[in-house]
Amino acid sequence: MTILSHLLNIFREKPPSHPSFVRNHAFFKDIDQDRPLNEFDFVVLDTELTGLSQRQDEIVSIGAVRISNMHIMAGHTFYSLVKPKTKIDATGATLIHQITPQELLTAPEIATVLPALVDYCGSAFMVGHYIGLDSHFLNKAAKKHFKTTLRTPCLDTMRLAQIYAEKIWGRHNDQYNLQVSYNLTDLCKEYKLPLFPAHNALQDAMQTAYLFVFLVKSLQQQGLITLKDFFRAGQSWNRII
Repeated sequence: MTILSHLLNIFREKPPSHPSFVRNHAFFKDIDQDRPLNEFDFVVLDTELTGLSQRQDEIVSIGAVRISNMHIMAGHTFYSLVKPKTKIDATGATLIHQITPQELLTAPEIATVLPALVDYCGSAFMVGHYIGLDSHFLNKAAKKHFKTTLRTPCLDTMRLAQIYAEKIWGRHNDQYNLQVSYNLTDLCKEYKLPLFPAHNALQDAMQTAYLFVFLVKSLQQQGLITLKDFFRAGQSWNRII
């Protein structure tokens, strides 16, 4: 989806009725993109899913951690299991994220969890590794249950990592390294960052937070300073499908 079509979808939407989404829309009505990135707060988010089909699959857990002044607020996190409408395959997705169908029987549904997540995020921007996938499922749920979408701008650490690699290799005369992996764990190993267990929404969010802070500080040394600079480098627009 292009930026133009994203904006057209926003203009076509009716104002939200749920107070959490009313506040969300108000927070991001006017943004001064010329302010330094360090002046903004961020929520680094990850979701675990029943599968990767954007039409059929659903969220089964959400984890998030807040970043303020480029410091990870390890004591200020969000985590919830989410009960899907359809039963998850105990031999498929469960093998990856280790969330069993039994654990989800008493979990809250997305219509309960999503407003709580929106309130937790507040005026913070959203960050994730391939955040377009997470924002798709969040917006699909918001559209279904609340007839609206999140206005939260997103930054993608995978794209920021690509930009960083391009800048690093741009200083060399040899060929660009085509073998670089943009897998979250591989990147964190490459940059010698603390490692967390994979395929848990909160742990993956924490892992991504460390990567985000590293990339921001590294790209600031390359001349990216303002919010606009980073949007141009790594913006991922929320999508509605």
